[in-house]
Amino acid sequence: MPVWRLRDFHDEDLDQAIRVWDQSRRDDEPPPVFGVSEVMAAARAKQPAVVAVVGDELVGMAVAHAQGERAWVLLVALAAHWRHRGIGSALLGELERRLRAAGVRRISALMPGGATGRSALENSGFHARDGLTYYEKPEQTGADAGLLAAVGGRVLSGGLWHAVAGMEREKQIIERRIVLPLTEPVLADRYGVQPPQGVILFGPPGTGKTSFAKAVASRLAWPFVELFPSRLAADTGDGMATALREAFTELAELAAVLLFIDEVEEIAGARGEPALRLAHGVTNELLKLIPGFREGDNRLLICATNSVRSLDPAFLRPGRFDYVIPIGPPDAAARTAIWRRYLGPAAGSVDLARLVDASDMFTPADIEFAARKGAQAAFEHELAHRAGRPAGTGDFLTAISSTRPTLTEQAVRDFEEDIVTFSRM
Repeated sequence: MPVWRLRDFHDEDLDQAIRVWDQSRRDDEPPPVFGVSEVMAAARAKQPAVVAVVGDELVGMAVAHAQGERAWVLLVALAAHWRHRGIGSALLGELERRLRAAGVRRISALMPGGATGRSALENSGFHARDGLTYYEKPEQTGADAGLLAAVGGRVLSGGLWHAVAGMEREKQIIERRIVLPLTEPVLADRYGVQPPQGVILFGPPGTGKTSFAKAVASRLAWPFVELFPSRLAADTGDGMATALREAFTELAELAAVLLFIDEVEEIAGARGEPALRLAHGVTNELLKLIPGFREGDNRLLICATNSVRSLDPAFLRPGRFDYVIPIGPPDAAARTAIWRRYLGPAAGSVDLARLVDASDMFTPADIEFAARKGAQAAFEHELAHRAGRPAGTGDFLTAISSTRPTLTEQAVRDFEEDIVTFSRM
């Protein structure tokens, strides 16, 4: 009897994998939850994918998609003449080994009744749960897509949440307060948790407020729309308020949306300030529009500000914003993670601890700039000398010394005072 063996999926396996997919499904079988394009895209994107081969023939395949501590089995497929030989269970066992090694704690699968792979799942310790219904939301209609383009919005690529390096304290707060109540609405409702619809992120410039807002939109798979106060300011008097009202009216037609307003203090500053008198009308209009925005489902307003103390007190009331969350300067652990992200291949050839210590007052944006500057200097040195010298610690220390930090001691003190006075988590 020919002997089969397991190995990684290779891109050149694609044609055979699709043939096995076709052979594994019966004509009367319901359509799979995950389509062939989704499965093959995951395999080619280096998600866990294992194949069984006999010689050069691919006879089975299992693919999963992992995200954090959770993974879904997307496919268990076997060639028709290789079923009932333990290959499916072996594929799942190897898949599980790789997922556990990557930190996955919960592995799930959704398959139609009678589909190939169900026996393998049950033999591998997976348990079927009764009383569950699979829900699916179709993609946006053409009208929604057109409206999204009209308001300057876009659906961001997946994975932005995991791309946020460091800042684990802030990330954990945002995960628990914002993301999970919106991604687990049934469980949230069972415990009386009201999913947030308005959030303020505050902190010094460059600390990652915009990155967090985009990461939340990516995690929720909601369209991301940014409203720019500077564009509203192009109008004067009632024109600013009218432009704001029209923007909110258009957004109300979207099935789901994360609306982001950066530097919101420009249109929501304290109305008692004489210098902001021209913006009082738009501040009043914004205060009126927020409650209406909150009435819709699948809507989240995130406002960011560098100066939370300059916001109008009425703007900060709990009825308008559920949470006021500080996004502060990165500590040493966060700076380490951020440096690793931006150093790329140079991370193995530098003294990371020295870079972290030297960049004490740097924001994530400052670190990104210094990493890029150091890499550019090493690149130019190599162009000039062709000595094969990799980018080193000195290149990046020089870049740090010539980079002006965004943060100042006074800015840090003000931020710490604002945490005590304004944060609501």
